[in-house]
Amino acid sequence: MPPINHFILIALNRKSNISTETDQDSDVLTEEGHFFHLVVWNDDINTFEWVTTTLIEVCKHEKEQAEQCTMFIHFKGKYTVKEGDYDTLKAMCNSITERGIGATVETSVA
Repeated sequence: MPPINHFILIALNRKSNISTETDQDSDVLTEEGHFFHLVVWNDDINTFEWVTTTLIEVCKHEKEQAEQCTMFIHFKGKYTVKEGDYDTLKAMCNSITERGIGATVETSVA
């Protein structure tokens, strides 16, 4: 039976489309209990269409997933749109903020 961290990693990989075969850093992050989140923030400037298009182009979301994320961002004030390793999420965060949309990379301890 694999250790519990293996199950956590599989669940996160399924949720965020991270490949366990190519992302060895995830094992280290899982063992330490650190996970990174790309959080997009609501504002009164950007349109639903612009945020949705950005999530499709930057985060590679399907249209329906991007639309759902945009709704959560609007009604909750912020929403985690992607989980993964810091370097990947930081690059995505920079691309999102360059488009005038507020975004941050945050960490949490499991």
